Amino acid sequence: MKKLEQLEQARSPDGTVMHLCRRDRDYSIRVHGVELMSTRRHHSERKLAELVCRPIQSAAGAHVLIGGLGFGFTLTEALRILASDAHVVVAELVPEVVAWNRNPDYHLAGASLEDVRVEVRIDDVANVLRASPGTFDAIMLDVDNGADALTTSGNARLYRASGIAMTGAALRPGGRLAYWSDRDDPAFEAMLRRAGLTVEVTRVFAHVTAGPLHTVYVARA
Repeated sequence: MKKLEQLEQARSPDGTVMHLCRRDRDYSIRVHGVELMSTRRHHSERKLAELVCRPIQSAAGAHVLIGGLGFGFTLTEALRILASDAHVVVAELVPEVVAWNRNPDYHLAGASLEDVRVEVRIDDVANVLRASPGTFDAIMLDVDNGADALTTSGNARLYRASGIAMTGAALRPGGRLAYWSDRDDPAFEAMLRRAGLTVEVTRVFAHVTAGPLHTVYVARA
């Protein structure tokens, strides 16, 4: 097995250091030595987009928000499903993550970011949500490993009652909200239900048929 290379690093607003790494042809982003995401295991990130975008694939002018770019697998899947007149906003807090994806030397999500349907906002997704009441047909949040924030301490507020209410308020009537988590979180699921949301829980392999199981929560009013 080839040695893990550290290619780049970035610092989130709260000081957390993120490393872009490569082993052979596979890329990963790591925090505190923990793999946060990888190009080798991304099936659940695509599933996140499928679960909320498939029901609106024929909707005219669908307006969608993705919180957290990562390596762009959720974005790429959303673009594959949505119509040509959709508008997809990607909120990414760390500008270097966008730059890494656009770097042609890394062969990541540069092509998806150049799609005319995509608008990239270098901002906390919480700010985008707060400023966008009744705006989105679908919202996908993959800003961390789940309710236990790993990359940025501020991410945790999105998984509290106030954050859930703010996110739900940014949906259009009939809209869907989806959260990615690296594990089951019964307490978070209960919080979604207490917010008056109908919740569907889907467990998805990191690879198509193997690897660790991740969890996607899809909620609707």
